[in-house]
Amino acid sequence: MNRSQTSAPHFIKLGGSLITDKNRPVTPRPLVIQRLAEEIATAYHAFPSRPFLLSHGSGSYGHVVGRRYHTRQGVHDSEGWRGFAETGYIAAQLNRLVLAAFLRTGLPVISLPPSVLVRCNKGQIETFHIEPVQAALRAGLIPVLFGDIAFDTHLGGTIVSTEQVLAAATPFLCPGHITLVGVVDGVYDADPLSVPDATPLPQLRASQLDTVKAMLGGSYGVDVTGGMAGKIESMAELLRHHPNLRIHLLSGEIPGHLQEHLSDPNQLLGTTMTL
Repeated sequence: MNRSQTSAPHFIKLGGSLITDKNRPVTPRPLVIQRLAEEIATAYHAFPSRPFLLSHGSGSYGHVVGRRYHTRQGVHDSEGWRGFAETGYIAAQLNRLVLAAFLRTGLPVISLPPSVLVRCNKGQIETFHIEPVQAALRAGLIPVLFGDIAFDTHLGGTIVSTEQVLAAATPFLCPGHITLVGVVDGVYDADPLSVPDATPLPQLRASQLDTVKAMLGGSYGVDVTGGMAGKIESMAELLRHHPNLRIHLLSGEIPGHLQEHLSDPNQLLGTTMTL
């Protein structure tokens, strides 16, 4: 089947804490990035009827520079605009590393920076120029999106998270699955990195969010876009508007785990969120 004839791509996000060392500024994890690219490529070639939309976080790249200049909160002077430009530059640097890893596997990827696709108002995406993404999919290409800077009608400039970008693309592309690949294998009833007997939650409903939000905590290292609790909350809100969507949170630290998930997205690996 020609991939350009299909719609409803599977959205996949590689978390910034997975593909970079978030405790060391501007430090990628190239071996992890390459392995994940190969797992995605294996699934892509094994299931030619399933189009993908790929994305990734900024990790120790954009988040560190963005925090230095408080770019997320707005841009109002020449120093702030300098920081805005630096944040965009450093986010694009990581994107090129990820793109290169994908291309080495033979994946037909194309980078589409959100800085030229979206327009924000008070930190929220209000306009999404989806046409380049749709054109890439029609051509049989794999769009690659990422956390990026964005112009904002109220704040001047801001930073949009990858989750915000994916959420804004969802009404146009109607994915059946969104997979967030991180360090931890889903959601637990306590912090699994500090509580050895923390219990995983294979399934999580959006209606349960208030009861589990306290246990989610923040991201490890610097994160200027909301941490883990913010990511889960934004996905729960997305489910309320798209009740047939399934959102998956799983670890990319386990070799083969992402590939196994992509071979059958309906199996329970990590945590699956539904309405």
